[in-house]
Amino acid sequence: MELMNMELESRIGEWLEKSGYRKDYVAKKLGVGMRQLNKYIRGESFPSVPRLFMLAELFNCQTDDLYRKKTPTP
Repeated sequence: MELMNMELESRIGEWLEKSGYRKDYVAKKLGVGMRQLNKYIRGESFPSVPRLFMLAELFNCQTDDLYRKKTPTP
């Protein structure tokens, strides 16, 4: 498997819901705007490694819980 072709699916939205935090609170904690947070949630962009760890700490999960590998569609 080529790592460069691996597609990831964001689970940040799921963890955000579980946490009960508001989007504006999480965005402020990460030091990003709402637009950028929404891009993370939709998988349109990825947080930096430090921000990924901040999200995991905030949501009380592991960094790899925030994304999953997309399964290829036949």
